[in-house]
Amino acid sequence: MFTDKPPEAKDRADYLESDRINTLDLPQDARLLSEIAKKVEAAMQTGNTTEVRVACAEFLSEASRFYQVPKCGVRVLEARPLKGREWVTELFGDYDPATMLIRLWMRTARKKEITSYGTFLSTLCHEFCHHLDYHLFKFSDSWHTRGFYERTAVLYPPWSAENGSEGRKESRDREDLDGTTQECSHGIYRRLQGQKSDGGGSTSTVGLG
Repeated sequence: MFTDKPPEAKDRADYLESDRINTLDLPQDARLLSEIAKKVEAAMQTGNTTEVRVACAEFLSEASRFYQVPKCGVRVLEARPLKGREWVTELFGDYDPATMLIRLWMRTARKKEITSYGTFLSTLCHEFCHHLDYHLFKFSDSWHTRGFYERTAVLYPPWSAENGSEGRKESRDREDLDGTTQECSHGIYRRLQGQKSDGGGSTSTVGLG
């Protein structure tokens, strides 16, 4: 588990509070979000980014309504960008607190295959939890603390439970890039050693919130 270094001075109290809070309230009737999550899965099977974005927007809208936070936007992009030379980082998704926009990449970096549903949905939940840090918990920043990961885990499983092993299957992603997933800033990355990125790491689409 990759956690951010505790900040200094005034932000430290928020960081410690983020580390302490290890759960989230969930709707009493989980079926609604579960049904929307199924729409995300069905849209991914079409390979159409617009259809996936519409399904993700519906999921985020319902989740925002339940948590009584402002709605956040979402963009769904094609192949994940790579950045780096000796150490390659692969961006799965990110969140920009200034624009309240989540970006998600739905295809693997090298083979350009549609990513597994479990990976995609967990990334969506991860980035939405950054949104909650700012607008539900009112933190001054959103850090990857132990509490943050535990809150993300609470949000993710109910919507994928009916999908069995597919909910967490990431074999397609591992075949594309044999590395380990690492979370950095407000984006989810996979970091690899000893491989070079396409184009020598010149990708300019990697944005950090």
